[in-house]
Amino acid sequence: MLKPKEEIVEKKFYAKAVGSSDLWEKFKEYGKLTINDEMKPFTDETVEAQEKKAEYGVLELLEGTWVSYKSDNDKKHGRIGTGVHTTIMPSPGVNLGTIPGKYSFECEEYIEALTFSLVPGGIRNRGGVSEQFCGAVKYEQSIKSVNKIEGQKDLKYTPIHEENGMYLWLSDLYNHAATAKSIEEDRGILTQSEEDRIKYKFKGEYKDETLVKIKNDQGAFEYIAISQLKEGQKYYGVVPAKELKPGFGLDGPYFIPDYSISRSGVIPHGSTITLLGDLVSQKGKYVIGGAPEFPKGIKAWDFDHLSISKTMGGADTSHDGPINLDDPAPKWVHEKLTHENDPRENKIYTQRILAHELYPYSVRPDLRLRDSINGEEIDEYISIHMSSKNKTGAQGGILNVPFVNRFVPTVEMNVNMWVQRVHDKILNKKVLQLQYEQIIFFEFNFGDDGGTTSWPHIQVNTLRKIEDVPAEQKAVIEEQFKGIKKTDDSNKASYSISDSRCPYHKE
Repeated sequence: MLKPKEEIVEKKFYAKAVGSSDLWEKFKEYGKLTINDEMKPFTDETVEAQEKKAEYGVLELLEGTWVSYKSDNDKKHGRIGTGVHTTIMPSPGVNLGTIPGKYSFECEEYIEALTFSLVPGGIRNRGGVSEQFCGAVKYEQSIKSVNKIEGQKDLKYTPIHEENGMYLWLSDLYNHAATAKSIEEDRGILTQSEEDRIKYKFKGEYKDETLVKIKNDQGAFEYIAISQLKEGQKYYGVVPAKELKPGFGLDGPYFIPDYSISRSGVIPHGSTITLLGDLVSQKGKYVIGGAPEFPKGIKAWDFDHLSISKTMGGADTSHDGPINLDDPAPKWVHEKLTHENDPRENKIYTQRILAHELYPYSVRPDLRLRDSINGEEIDEYISIHMSSKNKTGAQGGILNVPFVNRFVPTVEMNVNMWVQRVHDKILNKKVLQLQYEQIIFFEFNFGDDGGTTSWPHIQVNTLRKIEDVPAEQKAVIEEQFKGIKKTDDSNKASYSISDSRCPYHKE
């Protein structure tokens, strides 16, 4: 919670623009908490302040209901949905020992409703000398695929994904030193014994000082308080303190969070996720001018973002070189492949992905994000990256129910989010826009060499808050997600999705 200006401890992760009516300004001076920053002291007023308002960090920008937004560029190209997903699943008849693994492939456009609700008050984590208050933000996500049906005028909307969980802001930390009151209330140590008084010469009622054993000037051993030990003086033993004194803990140790954001979610296929991440800086800034940059041409052939993994053969690009996804698909994609023109069997294995009608998005879905914002006037954005498998620091994870764990274990999840401030010319105001890329890796079946194959499942979408989308788009959302309803009477548009259903799966 922001304090009056004169009380603010100026840390990098606090807003210096106190009192600004524009929430976005809070994050102009954001920086990752380090050991060089001052640690906030925990006081009697801390809990009271946290009960009134938690610190949600950048997550506060997400509050409200976000829905699919179809940009002018999407309309121009006749796109029927705003999101794109690719899904790879085991083909009927395969088993864990099948070599090579056979798979079915789906790629569809979709629409979405995603609601974020701030949990009132900070959630307290007590660690003794360190305390943390989590700013919790609940989320509910509902997705429907959008398809054209031959011979029918109306589009077909099919529920394919439901998810709920929480995002947590983890950088609200305090140093909580012992006080006379806390020591008295939490005391569990007996007074000193007479034997200890004689042996160690404790002066107080409790063993509340660490003692060291030294040789005095007469060559005899005695015990002194560690604060009395002279620099370089030799000592022969340590008697730890068993009780606290007021002020203990001021010198640490201090907990410095590995990451500022976490996401926990439950997916009804039977997977539970925990992701950890942070804001992404550019030249030391976390609010980045302009629009997010996405690659073009050959540079877009990056396996970290493709629905084709290297373990799937990589569409033979290790032999032929990368594919330019801004050009039409290579000729071989539409040819009958044989041992003569595909001797390594890598092209035929991934041919259907490149031949899909949604190419190039069927291959690299986040290019849809790039193309959707083409021509938009984006002033600046904030980027968030989260992962279940971070290369450094603490780790998240994924737990699966036995069926999923046996046949299609979900092993890794990476998420990129871009919260953008856009100038909407029709509304004649600045609005927020959210784009995300979500990449999940499954592992099932073997390759020709018996190795495990990694199968990317990717989702991307462009969203705006429901009050900032055109009336015709809002009407579609309210028709398809009938459970969306306003939950309060404030000026903010706040909605919840109350009729979550299990996903429908095609045959």
